[in-house]
Amino acid sequence: MTYRSETRDIRMMLAGDVMLSRRLTPFGEPAYLDLVERIRAADLSFANFESTVRERHEGHPVFQQGTPMTTPPTLLEDMKWMGFDILSLANNHASDYGVGGMLATIKHLRQSNIAFAGLGENLAEARAPVYLDTIAGRVGLVAANAFFSAPGTHAGEQRRDSPGRPGINPLRFESRYTVDKNTLETLRAASERLGFSQDRARKRNLFFSENEMPTDKADRIDFLGQAFELGETFKVTTRADPIDRTAIANAVSEARAQADWVIFSVHFHEMGDGGRTEARRMIELSDPAAFVVEMAHAAIDAGADVVVGHGPHLTLGIELYKSRPIFYSLGNFALQNDTVEVVPAESYQRFGLADDARPSDFFATRNGNDTRGFPATREYWEGVVAEIQFRAGAVTEIKLLPLDLGFGQPRSQRGRPTLASGLAAERTIGRLVEFSRRHGTEISSDGTIHLK
Repeated sequence: MTYRSETRDIRMMLAGDVMLSRRLTPFGEPAYLDLVERIRAADLSFANFESTVRERHEGHPVFQQGTPMTTPPTLLEDMKWMGFDILSLANNHASDYGVGGMLATIKHLRQSNIAFAGLGENLAEARAPVYLDTIAGRVGLVAANAFFSAPGTHAGEQRRDSPGRPGINPLRFESRYTVDKNTLETLRAASERLGFSQDRARKRNLFFSENEMPTDKADRIDFLGQAFELGETFKVTTRADPIDRTAIANAVSEARAQADWVIFSVHFHEMGDGGRTEARRMIELSDPAAFVVEMAHAAIDAGADVVVGHGPHLTLGIELYKSRPIFYSLGNFALQNDTVEVVPAESYQRFGLADDARPSDFFATRNGNDTRGFPATREYWEGVVAEIQFRAGAVTEIKLLPLDLGFGQPRSQRGRPTLASGLAAERTIGRLVEFSRRHGTEISSDGTIHLK
């Protein structure tokens, strides 16, 4: 045997969302250092880095209703210290400080020598695989994002005579709402009486395409930018944009040809039918949207060894498709979104705060002094890391390591992961057991999935 990679063995560690605003290096709890050592010991360790990496003078804030997430560049060294060597940047917070912030993020990641995918100076760059050589072989990563908090932040394609636009690799999708005949006719009447249908017709005669301003049909109408169609039951269906799906699958196929191992990373916020009409809280939603499943399957069909999802900030189920794992969401790995040091003026204004308000005032008001949002909901602070063992090119075991991110701790401390134990570990694994059964995947009580 000439090369170690010929064994086709690799151990991967996959983490979910990292929203980092504080140091990772000073701490010494055994459950924390044990986690760090496991990440370092893997042949490859991955995470979704959900922030804009910038100095304060780099980029300008984009108005949004979420956290204006920003990470000082020095904290990239803490990510390297912990053992992470490849990241997805394809997520909605990569664009929180506009084009300038995205370019700053690219610059700082390159200077830190951390491999990343999903963000680029144009569409071709954002969509292309990134490669990392490891002791177990060359790894290719393709990363895409389905949720955009601001328009125009997905990467734009370049031409011979025009530059592209910096941005994120997009996975766009279409939502269709099926309704009965009476509902469809009510929407049609409202659209006409409010002038929406006529406005679309005027725009089609101006600068807009039929795809942008569709003509109403007998069995389908557009209402407030959403497609409603006639059916026997009420339901919501989503499908991936065929252009994006094909292009992303092509990138995965390219990585398959150029690497020994291929990971596809997908970021989304959209959920499927499970609990849609009954759930009172986000934590009760259990299924990813159909287009996410569609794209995950397409990625494995194109050659991906692993699909890792993130975005809901909650753990979702695990599917084994063609003996390849799909982790629909690993939840949070680091959740430090309420210790960001600078907050844009519009964030204060959303809550009617005075000009002299401080960041702590904004976070306290937004979170209702920890009575709502992430601080009030335990499940957001109980993520998981997936440890995957491949032998001879096949997955032989998946070990799920439950995390405790400090639910109930003060803002200055919570959000840093340690290995969970006791009831916290049982809750986290129990949720994954329940949600994964819906995909036909059985997980043992200790968080292990055994494959033949």
